Amino acid sequence: MQGHYFIGIDGGGTKCKALLQNQSGEIIGEGLSGSANPATDFSLALHSIVDACELALAQAQLSPNILAHCHVGMGLAGVNLPSIKHKMLQWQHPFATVHLTTDLHIACLGAHGGQDGAVIISGTGSSAFAVLEGQQLNLGGHGFTAGDKGGGAWIGLSATRLCLEAMDGIGAYSPLVETLKQQLACKDATAVAEIVNGAPAVFFAGLAPLVIAAAEQNDPIAMSILREGADYLSHLARRLLTFSEQNLSMIGGLAKQLEPWLASDVQAKLSKALHEPDYGALLLAQQQTGVTKADLLIQKTQEGTVNER
Repeated sequence: MQGHYFIGIDGGGTKCKALLQNQSGEIIGEGLSGSANPATDFSLALHSIVDACELALAQAQLSPNILAHCHVGMGLAGVNLPSIKHKMLQWQHPFATVHLTTDLHIACLGAHGGQDGAVIISGTGSSAFAVLEGQQLNLGGHGFTAGDKGGGAWIGLSATRLCLEAMDGIGAYSPLVETLKQQLACKDATAVAEIVNGAPAVFFAGLAPLVIAAAEQNDPIAMSILREGADYLSHLARRLLTFSEQNLSMIGGLAKQLEPWLASDVQAKLSKALHEPDYGALLLAQQQTGVTKADLLIQKTQEGTVNER
């Protein structure tokens, strides 16, 4: 792999992150771009992937032409769907090689340093994943319109629905109603409905912090939403533990905020994730190209010896 680089890509509904590593195992650049879920917007996903990689190269003061020398591990939301995975595999990409998997797989690889284990994820959406001796278990992650309970988009949408019912006088009222109206600059239910109808998952995910903050102030609507979402995530975790009893982590943008709402038996099983998903994607690229940590260490040691001479 002399002269080659590795890139780990974590692509989701909200953002795409690229982590650049040289042949000595050093992280030399990072790039952050927009949405990279090919099931939602295929063209945008491809653009975001390349853009994030070029930004990582720029941070390392390398030319975009270096992409042709990069071995890429790529974990993307949406490629659990066979049709989307097939479409991605047909992409005439600019890299040396691409090793494609789901965003869940790289999250698990990163969380457990490439070892077997399981993760529950709460970000824009929600899902769960485990790997044991090469066998994988994939739960949830069915998308915003079909599920993703316990994810940010579901939390935001649930809050919107309950607040609209409160404004119509058929649901319980709480201070969250006024908070939502202020956030959207709306005076009544009709104005709120006009804004939210047809809004994408990322819009509703942007409302989740309001709900979490309200729950911390004991807002009844917000607390009921988080309890329901956390109960679902707890059920996912228990299902994972019947498959793989060790190495369970909770990750994602809302993991820290939602962990206290999980069932106590699930909280007791959680361990801290070792690395971020983008690092898991790097591990995937190394594994698929036959490069080990020992190889990287040897390469770095050889370069140090040459430099000393």
